[in-house]
Amino acid sequence: MELFWKADGEEGLSEEQIREAVRQTLEQAGRPLKRVLIVPPDFTRFHSNAGFIVNCCYHLLEEKGCHADILPALGTHAAMSREQFSAMYGDIPFERMLVHDWRRDVMSLGEVPGTWMEEITEGLWKKPVQAEINRRVMDPSYDLVLSVGQVVPHEIVGMASHAKNLFVGVGGSDMINQSHMVGAVYGMERIMGKDKTPVRRIFDYAWEHFLRERPVIFMLTVTTAPEGRIRTHGLFAGDTRKVLEEAVALSQEKNIRFLDREISKCVVYLDPAEFHSTWLGNKAVYRTRMAIADGGELLILAPGVSQFGEDEMCDKLIRKYGYCGRKKILELFEKERELQENMGTAAHLIHGSSDGRFRITYGVSRIPEEEMRGVGFGAVPYEEAARRYPPEKLKDGWNRMPDGEEIYYISNPALGLWINKKRFEGL
Repeated sequence: MELFWKADGEEGLSEEQIREAVRQTLEQAGRPLKRVLIVPPDFTRFHSNAGFIVNCCYHLLEEKGCHADILPALGTHAAMSREQFSAMYGDIPFERMLVHDWRRDVMSLGEVPGTWMEEITEGLWKKPVQAEINRRVMDPSYDLVLSVGQVVPHEIVGMASHAKNLFVGVGGSDMINQSHMVGAVYGMERIMGKDKTPVRRIFDYAWEHFLRERPVIFMLTVTTAPEGRIRTHGLFAGDTRKVLEEAVALSQEKNIRFLDREISKCVVYLDPAEFHSTWLGNKAVYRTRMAIADGGELLILAPGVSQFGEDEMCDKLIRKYGYCGRKKILELFEKERELQENMGTAAHLIHGSSDGRFRITYGVSRIPEEEMRGVGFGAVPYEEAARRYPPEKLKDGWNRMPDGEEIYYISNPALGLWINKKRFEGL
């Protein structure tokens, strides 16, 4: 099954077009539906437009007497609050939300063999990986699993969503940890914005070998959000890999910004409703690192950041080791058991560092500046940084400040990837 919808213009698909696309997708599920499990992104993917799509799914199913549960793909993120759930999914009852626990709610479906890992990583990683997934995905009482996700450049897998939404979003610790470390060891610059990366091939293997018999349909979006208004440029539904490939092609067109020159000063704003930790906020680092000049600076305006990790253990490890660079973290990884047992955090520490190539400064108000400096970042008061670079007055892209300084401004790092053409062509 494959159903594709692409917008004719830059305004994107209308709500009526999206609702009709959802209706057609459910009609072609190929089976009577009494209970459906919907697995959408959490609030960190608010601009995916998955919220509206899930709301459409829920009401269309309920109208037909079908019970629908919502299992947000949290990965290692904190559970959604009632306010976040309502803001994203509208009038769906909060009680229909199920909370994924990546450490306790999963079952193993099988093993991605070490020989395959060695082959796809050019010998850089040889350990087998357990393909774990939330038990509810395998519950036979669900007639359909509807996996809703956004395809966008991603620092671990290359392009987000499809099987990643299941094996990481509602997956378990071994898959999450090892896939993140594979991405870190292989090198994010070799991965971001591309499809058939080593990490994607892990998910493809697990999908083909362990989930093909389950009734799973993907609904993948490609969106942008100029001035905060979501525009859905494409919606791709089906149960094949081509669904991902079509979405990847459109996302590469809509979400990657190739710049003709390097950025000396990059200013990124983190919406406080979406970004409350450096774990999430470091998308500002991941998505701009291929565009920033050696010796340049990344200033992250982060009014909502109040912690480092998304849970107590991750926060503790970030505070202990800090964003000290790829080489140092890999050295520590070889001897520190707590990093070996929390590979996802070790990978995050690698990804969040510029390796000394450019400065990273956080503008903060909800976390002490000395704590931010303690993990390896520069820090300034948010109010001071926002006066100098007022986000409400800046436009996405190049800006000339009153004193003549030139900056490149990004209002939401989660929606794109910024690359210097020369740096990209040299990889």
